[in-house]
Amino acid sequence: MNQETFVIGVDYGTDSVRSILVNATNGQEIASSVFYYPRWKAGKYCDPSANQFRQHPLDYVEGLEHTIKHCLQQAGSDIAAKVKAISIDTTGSTPVAVDENGTPLALTPGFEENPHAMFVLWKDHTAVKEAAEINAHATKFDTNYLQFVGGIYSSEWFWSKLLRTLRVDEKVRNACQSWVEHCDWIPFLLTGGKKASEMKRSICAAGHKALWAAEWGGLPPEEFFSSLDPLLNGYTKKLFTEALPSDKAAGKLSQEWATKLGLSTDVVVGVGAFDAHMGAVGGQIEPYHLSKVMGTSTCDMLVAPTKEVDGILVKGICGQVPGSVIPGMMGMEAGQSAFGDCYAWFRQVLAWPLNEVLSKTSLVDAETAKALAAEAIDRIIPTLDKKAAELPLDENSVLGVDWLNGRRTPDANQELKGALAGLNLGSNAVVIFRAIVEATCFGAKSIVDRFNSEGVTVKGLIGMGGVAKKSPFIMQMMADVMNMPIRIHKSEQTCAVGAAMFAATAAGIYDKVEDAMKAMGQGFDAEYFPDAARAAIYAKRYEKYKALGKFVESLN
Repeated sequence: MNQETFVIGVDYGTDSVRSILVNATNGQEIASSVFYYPRWKAGKYCDPSANQFRQHPLDYVEGLEHTIKHCLQQAGSDIAAKVKAISIDTTGSTPVAVDENGTPLALTPGFEENPHAMFVLWKDHTAVKEAAEINAHATKFDTNYLQFVGGIYSSEWFWSKLLRTLRVDEKVRNACQSWVEHCDWIPFLLTGGKKASEMKRSICAAGHKALWAAEWGGLPPEEFFSSLDPLLNGYTKKLFTEALPSDKAAGKLSQEWATKLGLSTDVVVGVGAFDAHMGAVGGQIEPYHLSKVMGTSTCDMLVAPTKEVDGILVKGICGQVPGSVIPGMMGMEAGQSAFGDCYAWFRQVLAWPLNEVLSKTSLVDAETAKALAAEAIDRIIPTLDKKAAELPLDENSVLGVDWLNGRRTPDANQELKGALAGLNLGSNAVVIFRAIVEATCFGAKSIVDRFNSEGVTVKGLIGMGGVAKKSPFIMQMMADVMNMPIRIHKSEQTCAVGAAMFAATAAGIYDKVEDAMKAMGQGFDAEYFPDAARAAIYAKRYEKYKALGKFVESLN
């Protein structure tokens, strides 16, 4: 292989997009760039009180151009000619209504400021009613069309969001010619796609969120959707039949985007996928090891040889799809709707007086007050993390349930709420923070328990993402709660690295993604081992967590 061969991995997260330029021979990161979505950062088009979270496609487009160009500028002018491929990952399910040309409606006249014409972010839970209807409707058919998505359809997913959008906005309903995942649209954009009907669809998104399965030749039959609601009549024809793994090419870079980026039209653009799926590859996933991407939420990926899990259907997870993570293997997905978001929520609670009271102080000028508040807020989580690590483990201390954004798995229910129990007048911020952290670890354990009980034994844990890299306290608690070691991947950008590995494979630099993983993987730089005494106490507290969870569910 030519030593001077490069690929680009693009990772679209909740708050920002990151691109990295990687040497395809050894995985060395040559340059990286981050772009924070300006409209999202300003809080536009969102209503957290109603669980509405939308993102404007311009945030995505501007970030794509900015980060790739910035990477190339850092690397030097001679590198651009040696870039062979680009692949992208995104959050999901994050779909959008498009016209017949495949253009998101928010980029067309009359829809520029309409939230329903924008991408419906993964954590948007406005479609809870529609998800419940899909679950009830599915029981009326001889074929269980939910069998490959854990048996429960979620408000976070493709069809729930489509149905709600069609119901609440007549103008969008009339203009919508297809419904497209973010991870499918960006490759379509880069390759100069002109017809929505010709868009390459990812098997990752199609199988885990859109009910696509080879067993029924694509999507469920038209009758399944039209009998649910006449508004869905004809939508299977507007969508897709074929779905592709991410080691395949979606096409080559269009002249327009080649000119924008300063790259060649020979650059291959790979089929997209969700962030956690490519992140698992970037984090060098192994069979039966749960690969945990821990950020605002968690996505937990597990792969197994297809023949070894033939006939097993794990209940209550986010799907199992052949080839969705690694082509040729069964990809299984689970996760938590809130992980880092639980900590961020508590930070916001504690920050209220800083934002509302300090801003009105007469002791310092407004600019200084703002700077003081910002500095204090930035230090809240690191300080709580440090102090919580110093607390003794008490079997009877404050207990939490982590469903602040509903429950993703096991057994999706986005209407559930979080809880704290056992509070007293001595329950200070550090004690409460520790209970919240413990709750997120217990939520992670419930996922492992479900895999184990359904016959897919979890043999190890791999940690990735911001929380895994930043907090030894949380990772040690994770190991103690799970009573299992957890290895932390060296790369801080496993999703983008995974995208780069898929880019190298789509371009033919490697024959299969496992070869790219071996050549380009960075390995692990930390491992946390469980403490037997602490694990025994956590086991008792875990039983209390489950009991508290059942009580919370009874109130729903």
